[in-house]
Amino acid sequence: MIDPSMHLVPDLFSGEVKQEATRMGFGRGLVAAAQVNKDIVALCADLTESTRIIEFAKAFPDRYIEIGIGEQNLVTVAAGMALAGKIPFTASYAAFSPGRNWEQIRTTICLNEVNVKIVGAHAGVSVGPDGATHQMLEDVALMRVLPNMVVVVPADAVEAEKATVTLANHVGPAYIRLAREKSPVITTEKSPFSLSKAQVLRRGKDLTIVACGLMVYQALIAAEKLSQQDIEVEVINAAVIKPFDTITVTASARKTGAVITVEEGQIAGGLGGVVAETLADHFPVPMTRIGMTDRFGESGSPDELFEHFGLNAANIVKKTHELLKRKESK
Repeated sequence: MIDPSMHLVPDLFSGEVKQEATRMGFGRGLVAAAQVNKDIVALCADLTESTRIIEFAKAFPDRYIEIGIGEQNLVTVAAGMALAGKIPFTASYAAFSPGRNWEQIRTTICLNEVNVKIVGAHAGVSVGPDGATHQMLEDVALMRVLPNMVVVVPADAVEAEKATVTLANHVGPAYIRLAREKSPVITTEKSPFSLSKAQVLRRGKDLTIVACGLMVYQALIAAEKLSQQDIEVEVINAAVIKPFDTITVTASARKTGAVITVEEGQIAGGLGGVVAETLADHFPVPMTRIGMTDRFGESGSPDELFEHFGLNAANIVKKTHELLKRKESK
């Protein structure tokens, strides 16, 4: 059952749940944080409207810098501003930042431990018709291997807003991954968010599903369908990929004995990678990873692509039955 302490939306399974892109929550969160802290500045690579950093630019035009189409310059200028005492947020498409400027992020930001927040928008296959070039799938893997880097993948727009405010108060390099497409808003203002703890949204005993980003909703829908088949799965929202909450995920694996990860990106090095590493170190159990399996995306509508690549509740249900058979035969 859904944990009431998570304060999820009451109409979660109604089919009429509100939808909003996570990038919209970021835009609100950045303005809210900047109203409190005058040292927050924002820089963008000519994508103000798409990334929603436009909200900050309108509210604080004297604290906004338009870099232009130069993502390497974007983060190096931000690093300099951070060393001067500012708290810069940089925004571009994830395909370009960190896709194009990873070395500058590594050297000027992470190596020097400077307080820059990197916003990668339009990530995942849900970018849709823009196709493989713009469907950034490797960003989580790229960013989580960087020392000193925090990596956050919000489940919805409300969590994105909270995460943005939280990262503004966190001292050190950070990356937040945002989606282009509208997605169900499943959390509320009362739902907890922390950089140190994953959230167990639904309690179960038969299997654990660990999800992040837009896939959290799909995991919850799958869990509801499975409960109608007398299968109770635990659903964990792992919005913070790094630092990863080893304790919560390992405890759930000990209880259920099997784990599925679900993400809108490469399973190699992404959420699936970090969970596999965690369980290998602490409590190995049968495991299945759902996500992009060593391939690029394609053009299509988000719904078409989710179905094509198995990033939906129906495939999670199917993989759950398969994994439970493995668990029983172990």
